[in-house]
Amino acid sequence: MNVSRRALVPLITLISTAWLPACTLPRMLRVAQSGQQVQPHPPVLEANGDQVLGELTIKVPAAHLHKGAVYELPLRYRYDNGLREDTVGTVRFQLGEYVYDDADKSLLVIRKPVAFRFEPRKNPGQLLARPQVRQLKPNGKVLKAEQEIVLARGVAQPSRLVVREVLPVQYLPEAASLEGGGTRVLPFFFDQGQSAVRNYLGTNVAALEEFIEANQRTERVMIVAGHSPDSLDSHDAQLADKRVKALLKYYQKRLDTDSYLNSLRSVRFETQAYHRRWDLFVSKVQASALKPAQQDSVIDIINDAPGGWTGKEKALHRLSYFDYLEQYIYPVMRFGTVAVKYSAPKRLQSEIYILSKKIVEKEVEADALTPEELRYSATLTPLLAEKQRIYETAVATSGSWEAYHNLGVVLLERADKEVSDRVRKAYQRRAATNFTLAAHRNPTAEMFYHVATAWHRAGDRLEALQNYDYAIKLGGPRLVLDKVFADKAALEIEIGQTDDALRSLAFGDPQAYQNVMNKALIYLMKENYEGAADIYQQALTLKPNDAQAYYCLAVVAARAQRPGDVGQFLRRAVQLDRSYAQRAVEDLEFRDYATNKVFTEALRQ
Repeated sequence: MNVSRRALVPLITLISTAWLPACTLPRMLRVAQSGQQVQPHPPVLEANGDQVLGELTIKVPAAHLHKGAVYELPLRYRYDNGLREDTVGTVRFQLGEYVYDDADKSLLVIRKPVAFRFEPRKNPGQLLARPQVRQLKPNGKVLKAEQEIVLARGVAQPSRLVVREVLPVQYLPEAASLEGGGTRVLPFFFDQGQSAVRNYLGTNVAALEEFIEANQRTERVMIVAGHSPDSLDSHDAQLADKRVKALLKYYQKRLDTDSYLNSLRSVRFETQAYHRRWDLFVSKVQASALKPAQQDSVIDIINDAPGGWTGKEKALHRLSYFDYLEQYIYPVMRFGTVAVKYSAPKRLQSEIYILSKKIVEKEVEADALTPEELRYSATLTPLLAEKQRIYETAVATSGSWEAYHNLGVVLLERADKEVSDRVRKAYQRRAATNFTLAAHRNPTAEMFYHVATAWHRAGDRLEALQNYDYAIKLGGPRLVLDKVFADKAALEIEIGQTDDALRSLAFGDPQAYQNVMNKALIYLMKENYEGAADIYQQALTLKPNDAQAYYCLAVVAARAQRPGDVGQFLRRAVQLDRSYAQRAVEDLEFRDYATNKVFTEALRQ
């Protein structure tokens, strides 16, 4: 049979494309693996908040390249004793994905970010790859390596080194013989440039409605409102008046529909709108976390800057810390306040504890005791379960902020005594909810700090962060704000927001042990090992025999590859606290030192 030269060309091409790739796949795999270099950074994968973040630098010989096929490293993270694994991505050495190594042009380089969601059960674990070569045509052949390779091990958690000194929340004092009535003050806050009463975080709408429905005999209601200095809020000269009218209208409507003891005719209403009140602004600045020199600069602008209201506000914009004013001071200037003077009958002390038990068991009506007497009865029993039931009844019958607060304290105490993590978290979440209800009825920086710390302990980081932020905006005593910023910084480190944490630390007490330790940890996480070591040494001047500081110095030395210092600092930590020996054995930071004589001897101290 005669075949033309033209007919032979496609036949030869077909034979070569079918034969060459299949024949070269083993060679490609062998050449690529023979000179392969993998460098993880950091050497141990690291949890950054809820994410595991890292980078792989992978080099392979350029000689493996072949048209029509590609060398790949499918990445997987295996954990939970090898029972589970997550797909992390694939490294492909194809055109556009790699570059040539600057030092050795015979090598191809790919830098691959690694990221996956972190859960505690993912440590220990391994980042694995089973190299393969694959034909690029549809349904092309795939040749896999015989063995998997380990690229990185485990997940280090630098946030475990965060220092947070948890202060116990104290009960509010209770007394049985209290004067009837008083004045209830409910703050409200408005959106920028708006006068509508909002019914979400930062309002007391629910508390106001509960008070009106409780039908306490009301004598007088005072309503005031103001505005912030920013242009959007102050361009409307009547905005403060509109906010006053909105609150007045809301109160009167609820009073008319929900109260049977009071009426629009029997209650006296007084209103006042605050226009361009720099004195209110200055009082908020003086109750803020700004340093004294910064506060003085703000006051100098208010007193001396030319250009009237607008000129002073523009001058504030030029301050290097204006973002603090904008984030923490301006929002609380967009306020309204409802103050209600009311009266209630006074009751003498008699058989309070017995009556309270009957009220809890629903044997008598709740009004057998006043709310104050019912709360006081909780102090007469040492049993936490009984205290809890009394305060739950007090919450249900009166809704007072004191009852919510003390119920939160009881729940935290019960959480501390629980062995089960699930039950403990449930108590902590319930405590946080009750602290929230207390804080919205009595909004102070300290009350919202309790809310934040309860959510922080319960593991709800978003709620905790929001409430730390709200505590700062309310302003308060310097000691309270220092602690708020310190714990907020600790939380920001835990969720991987180290730059935000540094900013929070700048507003806190620079000499506080917790702040010094956490600043050092941020330096460690940013790989500034020399700076971290210096700051940890500073912490030791504050607490000379602190095992945690010595342990952290050992971690710094391990990352900086100083074996002698690792042994020295770890030995001292173990001498001060034996628990650090087991912790060091399990800590991936010391994986390269597990067989080191200095390391093992340090743990025997």
